Amino acid sequence: MAERVTPIFRKVTEQEAPLHEKAATIAETYAAFANRSSFETLPDSTRERAKLLMLDAIGIAFASTQYDFAHRTLSGLRALSDPTEGNAGTVIGISPGLPWRDAIVANGVLVHGLDFDDTHVEGVVHATASALPCALGLASRFDLDGRALLLGYVVAVEIACRLGTAAKGGFHKAGFHPTGLLGAYSCAVGAGTLLGLTEAQLAHAQGIALSLGAGTLEFLEDGAWTKRLHPGWAALSGITAATLAKNGFEGARQAYEGRHGLYRAHLGALFEGCDLTLATAGLSTIWQTEAVAVKPLPACHLTHAAADAAMILSRTHDLAADRIARVEVIVPREIVPVVCEPAAQKKRPTSPYEAQFSIPYIVAAALIRQRFTLADIEPAAIADTAVQALAERVCYSIDPNSPYPKYFSGEVVVTLTDGRTLRHREQMNRGCAERPLSATEIEAKFHANATRAISSARAERIRSLVLGLDDGVSARHLSAGLAG
Repeated sequence: MAERVTPIFRKVTEQEAPLHEKAATIAETYAAFANRSSFETLPDSTRERAKLLMLDAIGIAFASTQYDFAHRTLSGLRALSDPTEGNAGTVIGISPGLPWRDAIVANGVLVHGLDFDDTHVEGVVHATASALPCALGLASRFDLDGRALLLGYVVAVEIACRLGTAAKGGFHKAGFHPTGLLGAYSCAVGAGTLLGLTEAQLAHAQGIALSLGAGTLEFLEDGAWTKRLHPGWAALSGITAATLAKNGFEGARQAYEGRHGLYRAHLGALFEGCDLTLATAGLSTIWQTEAVAVKPLPACHLTHAAADAAMILSRTHDLAADRIARVEVIVPREIVPVVCEPAAQKKRPTSPYEAQFSIPYIVAAALIRQRFTLADIEPAAIADTAVQALAERVCYSIDPNSPYPKYFSGEVVVTLTDGRTLRHREQMNRGCAERPLSATEIEAKFHANATRAISSARAERIRSLVLGLDDGVSARHLSAGLAG
């Protein structure tokens, strides 16, 4: 039986000094935050939101098992595994499992593979996609209870969101994928919390993660599958960093603000646009987990407002493609390289991933079908000649009143063949912190996704397990319920 780890959980006392007075670096501030955090210090609203975010991710993971990328991933990871290690790690919805480290990577692929997972809007990061595989994998391995799992998950999410927010969108501009890059750091602290690291060890873990985090946006050029790999690899990198630190390995002290730290090394001249105070602002008093947005649509979050605007116009005016002469989509300048350019390629996506990152395709599909679901990223749907023809008539312009990165706005202007113009603007993307999906909507999304792979009865049992994590459900109990 694996060694049982007892995490360090204790409450903050009023006599203890504020974090900023005790920590000279961002990494040390995060270390102090993690060391002082316990399940009891998490607000009730944060706990409830965390469980819903985890439930959403698990439903997506089950849906992902029905796609080829999932099975290609499993084949590759099985080829790497040592048969003598056994398959003790749970892979959501797939049996047999994998060695526990490989299972963590696989679960990251499953959660993030459909690009339907949650997003922290200001940080532009998919925090759950790395935090959940990390916390679930470690808590299951060491037979921790559901409260410990929730704590490790929330700590990782809080840090990922803040690290992204401090960059003010800079990582995307520089060509890096924040989810893969930042997840190594956040999971180092989340894993360290579960492994019972001291403050000094937690700080070292982040310095070690500085050499492990990775992930670029090159997949946008050809629809490559590499983005799917980023969060699981980040989770494993974080666990590696935390384990090395626990065993005395030393990491760089200024992991974030140093001359060759995270921000300067990756952003170059864009570093001047960062605000590193945001990396620790409100830590332990403002819970960013509650600001994480659940996606209502299976596409890049940057496209959601435009998609919704297109659907509203089409439903309101009963639009048919042959009545539409031209479509203009007004978008934030910062999102253009991700979802609008190169224009010719975006107008004719050839794969699901290209389609999910294409404003022309998504808006055209939303106008014609009055929806955007997983069915709309199937190859047959992407090849629909009517949608392709309308996508050719979609162009974009820059929004002079963009609220980015606080919100991902979108406005659609449709010019009809009779010369009339119709327009609709979504200032706040649906699902954001100020316009969140309700618990009922999130549970319905989970059920719709999970039942693409499992029965309704089993989906209901899993829902009960996840929502009962703070009431007697252990990490291993949950893992057993998720196994294929």
